[in-house]
Amino acid sequence: MTRETVDLEWTDDVATVTIDRPDRLNALNRETLSDLEDVLEETDEARAVVVTGAGDDAFVAGADIGYMQDLSTPEAQEYAELGHRVFDAITTHDAPVIAAVNGYAFGGGCELALASDLRIASENAVLGQTEIDLGIVPGWGGTQRLPRIASDSTARRMVFLGERLGAEEALEEGVVDDVVSQDELDEVVAEMAAEVAAKPTAAMTAAKEALNQAHETSQEAGLAFERRLWSGLFGTHDQREGMAAFVEDREPEFE
Repeated sequence: MTRETVDLEWTDDVATVTIDRPDRLNALNRETLSDLEDVLEETDEARAVVVTGAGDDAFVAGADIGYMQDLSTPEAQEYAELGHRVFDAITTHDAPVIAAVNGYAFGGGCELALASDLRIASENAVLGQTEIDLGIVPGWGGTQRLPRIASDSTARRMVFLGERLGAEEALEEGVVDDVVSQDELDEVVAEMAAEVAAKPTAAMTAAKEALNQAHETSQEAGLAFERRLWSGLFGTHDQREGMAAFVEDREPEFE
């Protein structure tokens, strides 16, 4: 399949998805969102997924403002639904998704990072929910995911004021998980993705489902969900192998 704006590369069981519009700072237009949706469907067998932007200047600088400016309410609703569908596919992907945040991550770019499971930023990264200065609010999950990842006050500052966080401040506020030099970003993320991919697949998928449930339901219901997932892993090859390897003091060989 030919795609103009999103690239997909495989390294063993790791799929790397690159938004490839460096001349537009990797901004997300309709074509890019559709390409991203298609690419994500091709990563079903991945054991880890990396999402990044082409070049060093931007992860994703935001959505396509030129397209959005004249939308009617029904058209805006449809555009919002497309973005939510794509980002929800990241959040609910069976494999952990790692965002390699290189450069600007504003608006929809910040929301793309927030939809991922882990966020590793280069030292030149800047993140922001900057929609307020366009007369709108975040529309692809920012108002919901950001307060669950950072503090409520951080989310309010970023959304109300369009406050932008440099990499180190984003780390302090819990918006990203680690900060590395620009030169090290690809290597660090590749090592993390390879480590994730080496873990037992069924257990990793279950772990992601359980962690996502913590944001969706009561603690009582979440604990019941965890119990079902935990017990359901017994009898699988990876459970048997992992525990046998521990008892026998050797490295496990997961499927």
